[in-house]
Amino acid sequence: MALSTTPSQMSVALPTRIDGSSRSMIKVQSISFTDKSWGPPLLRLDSKSRSLGVKKRSTICMSLQQSSKSKVLVTPLELEDPKETPLNLFRPKEPYTATIVSVERIVGPQAPGETCHIVIDHDGNVPYWEGQSYGVIPPGENPKKPGAPHNVRLYSIASTRYGDSFDGKTASLCVRRAIYYDPETGKEDPSKAGVCSNFLCNAKPGDKVKITGPSGKVMLLPEDDPKATHIMIATGTGVAPYRGYLRRMFMENVPNFKFDGLAWLFLGVANSDSLLYDEEFAGYRKDYPENFRYDKALSREEKNKKGGKMYVQDKIEEYSDEIFKLLDNGAHIYFCGLKGMMPGIQDTLKRVAEERGESWEQKLTQLRKNKQWHVEVY
Repeated sequence: MALSTTPSQMSVALPTRIDGSSRSMIKVQSISFTDKSWGPPLLRLDSKSRSLGVKKRSTICMSLQQSSKSKVLVTPLELEDPKETPLNLFRPKEPYTATIVSVERIVGPQAPGETCHIVIDHDGNVPYWEGQSYGVIPPGENPKKPGAPHNVRLYSIASTRYGDSFDGKTASLCVRRAIYYDPETGKEDPSKAGVCSNFLCNAKPGDKVKITGPSGKVMLLPEDDPKATHIMIATGTGVAPYRGYLRRMFMENVPNFKFDGLAWLFLGVANSDSLLYDEEFAGYRKDYPENFRYDKALSREEKNKKGGKMYVQDKIEEYSDEIFKLLDNGAHIYFCGLKGMMPGIQDTLKRVAEERGESWEQKLTQLRKNKQWHVEVY
């Protein structure tokens, strides 16, 4: 879906914090929204969704490119108070019924497959922390268990605890539509399409969705040291939790978390049209060059040093000396995406360690012991 690249201007009132203590409403003039060819503005609600009265709160386009480093005020700040991680507040037998706010395609026409950014209204009743997942129960009957609902599908949450509207009432998912093609005929077989991903990607504003959770503690963002280094490695929709981390670090004004460390994102996708949240990440790199690094591996457009396709492990090898030094100094490293990404990455890390005269097995054991190693693959 190619869209106009002509930027439009509008004025909106954004809640923001001018300094560390005072709150005010400021009028932001000439905020530019640019519809790139790879996808539409990521939280553009149409007239239908606005008329649904989903709490009638104002929603801010998440692809907004801020002209300065001013951060957005988030509410309610009580979401910072709990000391215990919210876990399994809603279970499969008693899920929470939430409401779809918006569904937006966020890849360009040349991307293999379709990926959507889906905003869900939970009205503040299913709070979560960055790095956690929601379970989704698609409507209909489980074909393997007649009379029973479908099994829960887990999706990493792609927003901070305050959601894309910064009010603590929404959560966002990054979902790739699962489609099956018959290897012999090459034709799509709808009977084998992913039930939950297609339900979510086909959803309309106002549709109801049953969610469970939140779940997961492995990918929680450690915040005890605001100067820590976080190395984030993702393939495709595995970038979801990192979007939440980065919004918390660089977009939101969170009084008790003033990040001043290094966030380094490696994202592997097929081509430029497949990049997810690229404009948002590029904005952080521009505004926070000392605190954010962003490297992309485009397997169908770039070559590695051996002349083969460029995968995320090739980028890791390219910067392996820096990465190993950062890990030796306590950096956290995260992996999220298809489980098929890990063997190649592990082989690369092992080869690099051996070239450095180190035992990868011993190093990995130490990283796990120090809670520096975070993996969530599916």
